[in-house]
Amino acid sequence: MLDYGEYSTVADYRQGNGNGNGYDHLQGDWALFYKVARYFVHKVKYEDREDFLHDLMLEMAKVKAKYEVKGKPLTEAGLMRVASYEVTEYWHTLLRHRPTILSLNDKADNGNGDGDSEAGEVIDFLADDNTVDLDLMLDIRRFLLGCPRRLVQIAYKRYSGRQLDSNEQRYLNRYRKEHQKVLF
Repeated sequence: MLDYGEYSTVADYRQGNGNGNGYDHLQGDWALFYKVARYFVHKVKYEDREDFLHDLMLEMAKVKAKYEVKGKPLTEAGLMRVASYEVTEYWHTLLRHRPTILSLNDKADNGNGDGDSEAGEVIDFLADDNTVDLDLMLDIRRFLLGCPRRLVQIAYKRYSGRQLDSNEQRYLNRYRKEHQKVLF
């Protein structure tokens, strides 16, 4: 059985060498294709690098064949241009894929990968408006811990619907003006 580690190209072309992966044995045009391609492989997503390396080398071979038919030489600079176009095409293709739009009535996947959807519909997993927002509650508690005690008492009085007396109203207005200066 073949050991993946012996034939993997991912670590070797990331480090810039071909030792141990078979690419150091390439000859002729393929060696040149690999020499140019390994400078462009790092420009794609890590999980796509091995496939991209092979696709790029094949594309370089196709372009070389087209140039030979026309009787023109394909230089190393021309190969770099091919590689540059392929990197651009890779990202255009990747970004062209739009995210999938789900219906709220679609069956939710249970995460096991077996296609079983016992979990229910997507709508069942949406947040309920009547639930307590814990993040907001923690932010409010942090804010209240930093507020003057008198201001908290005034806020509670207003919340309960009772009328503020003139001293409390002045204190609230003064506090608002001071903090508006800080904000603006």
